[in-house]
Amino acid sequence: MTEDFQKITHFIVEIEQLKNVDRKIKPVGVKRYENSAEHSWQIALLALTLLPYAEQKTDALTVVTMLLLHDIVEIDTGDKFAYDANHDDYENELAAAQRIFAILPKQQGVAYLDLWTEFEHANTPEAKFAKAIDRLMPVIQNIHNGCQSWLEHDVTIEQILAKNSAIGGANPILWQWAKEQVIEKGTKAGVRLK
Repeated sequence: MTEDFQKITHFIVEIEQLKNVDRKIKPVGVKRYENSAEHSWQIALLALTLLPYAEQKTDALTVVTMLLLHDIVEIDTGDKFAYDANHDDYENELAAAQRIFAILPKQQGVAYLDLWTEFEHANTPEAKFAKAIDRLMPVIQNIHNGCQSWLEHDVTIEQILAKNSAIGGANPILWQWAKEQVIEKGTKAGVRLK
């Protein structure tokens, strides 16, 4: 048991590094960029808040755990901007997940790796919902912070809508609202259509 506590403590100290991984978006009303730990916390809370509106019945603990785990790999890989051509880096992220979750006691490490993989493949109701929430949070931030990251990186409304269409799988009405907000706020802020 003492060995398990040592491993868990090592894991918790290891993931402190996530607080040092800057993302490409600034929190609403803040001049600095957010870090990945802040993002994970906020989307976990957003998921809990929106769970009653999920299109399919989903397990809250599974969704929240996925969201708290999904970006841990950025400790090794760094954050990749969602609209970059090389955004999907599954092999390197998998290697990072394997290394980081192996710090934990074996059974727990395997369970976390399985949840991380489930999130990445997005084939279950929980993973689809979690992926949609992960996409939704930066949309909410951008529509409330003058479209900061979209403008800084010359992202078009067309790209935003294509990249975030997974939100419709969580709730089509929510996706309709998000699309309207992207078009209205993006156009006002000067985000190009195409």
